Amino acid sequence: MASALVSGTEGYAEEAAALLKEYESLRFGQVHRQVSHLFPPAPARVLEIGAGTGRDAAGFAALGYRVTAVEPTAALRNGAQQLHPSPPIEWIDDALPELAALRGKSFDIVMLTAVWMHLDADQRRAAMPVVAGLVAPGGKMFLTQRHGPVPPGRRMFDVSPAETVGLADAEELVCLLRLEHQPSTRNRPGISWDRLAFAKPPQP
Repeated sequence: MASALVSGTEGYAEEAAALLKEYESLRFGQVHRQVSHLFPPAPARVLEIGAGTGRDAAGFAALGYRVTAVEPTAALRNGAQQLHPSPPIEWIDDALPELAALRGKSFDIVMLTAVWMHLDADQRRAAMPVVAGLVAPGGKMFLTQRHGPVPPGRRMFDVSPAETVGLADAEELVCLLRLEHQPSTRNRPGISWDRLAFAKPPQP
């Protein structure tokens, strides 16, 4: 089982109360408007890795998707379950790069929103095969990564989109969309985001 001190989660437990308010202030549709046209239709199986406050997991569930949400920080996971008691979401305490609790499972949509940049280079190389293995044939993976000053107490790395696309390509994930250095949803100076979407080819 993952612990509260999983590498990459530094600072989140201490700020959970504030983050529950901050993240929930943005709407699911607003955050994912650039990629929502690529989502397979409900009731597809969705995996959200690093689900945080549950905003996106709840957004998918409300649209009729079958949702599994992974969050290693107990304060966020417990708060999310209280905020979003229905529709049902399966919550799992686990973390990248291993995601041991998900072995043998596959999903039509795999989401990594504001997660990837918390992993160091070795963790990213180890995580991509794991994540790619969770994408069902014909499924999609969606990933965002942050650029800019690192908030105090957090652990983040400036990851190039080229590296991420290269790691995904090595796992036979085809890049469908690559938007680089997009402005922050909250218009924060110095903060930008890459938004990437990938597809796993269907089985022949």
